[in-house]
Amino acid sequence: MKKFRVFVAAILVLSYCGSPQAATFTENFSSDPLQNDWKTFGDANLFRWNAAGQNLAVTWDSSQTNSYFYHSLGTILARDDDFALEFDLNLTDATAGAYGSELGIGFLNIATATSPDFLRSLGTSPNVAEFDYFPPSQIAASIDATLIDASNNFYFTFNTAPLDPGVTYHVRIAHAAGDPNLSGEVFTNGVLYAALTNSYPSTMADFRLDAIAISSYQDDGFGDTVLAHGTVGNLVATLPPPPVQNLAGSFSNGTWQVQFNERTNWLFTLERSTDLVSWTNVSPATAGAPNVLTLQDTNAPTGNAFYRVRAERP
Repeated sequence: MKKFRVFVAAILVLSYCGSPQAATFTENFSSDPLQNDWKTFGDANLFRWNAAGQNLAVTWDSSQTNSYFYHSLGTILARDDDFALEFDLNLTDATAGAYGSELGIGFLNIATATSPDFLRSLGTSPNVAEFDYFPPSQIAASIDATLIDASNNFYFTFNTAPLDPGVTYHVRIAHAAGDPNLSGEVFTNGVLYAALTNSYPSTMADFRLDAIAISSYQDDGFGDTVLAHGTVGNLVATLPPPPVQNLAGSFSNGTWQVQFNERTNWLFTLERSTDLVSWTNVSPATAGAPNVLTLQDTNAPTGNAFYRVRAERP
């Protein structure tokens, strides 16, 4: 008798919030985030878990190479998705040189962001959606919500307001499906401090984001620098539901099949393995639709087999 087990392609386990159409990722830094799948890239010394304060102590230092404290989303965000990020930010100090540079917290594409030619200060930084703060320099301080597509087109909303040292600000940025921009608000003690109502528009294409990151960006070598210290805490990301949901497997007229609820604008492929090491595609890549999708293995082996569904963004 054939025995089958079904596996779903690795997707970050997300806890559902009020609506089944959204999921949340939370990090309150009550335990060491490096034990909770957070990773560093670049200068790891810029990021330190503060156990007593239950937050992350961060140094944003543009004299160092691009450095990130990041967590994979386990999914991919694109222009047709609703998503949001909120967190607490308290700066101890923040100084900038010449025309300044930014400290960043938000979403990015980790493969793109870790490329040697990724430089925010030179405007070669595709696939970013983040909150930015530019400390005062030769120009006024600026709070921004920046969106950059895969073709490196920029769209940002902003407010020329400073973030004062020692004040805890609650920041929220959000993207509505199909919009070319991010909205943003900054609160103190539950009261609105600054709404990002000014905008710098651009023609925007699609983007691909796969990680949450606290980002310290390298400067451009022309004196546009930043050095800041502070803490980040109570981070909450609101994300779309996983692309594969309610997965079930069964035989139909002697043919093994899986059925699941899926999302549009994704491609799904049924894969099979006999050893959980090597995997073979047993169905063509199939576009998602707003209903239940069925994928079949019409040439199943005679022995044991294991199955999983691979979800990809074209």
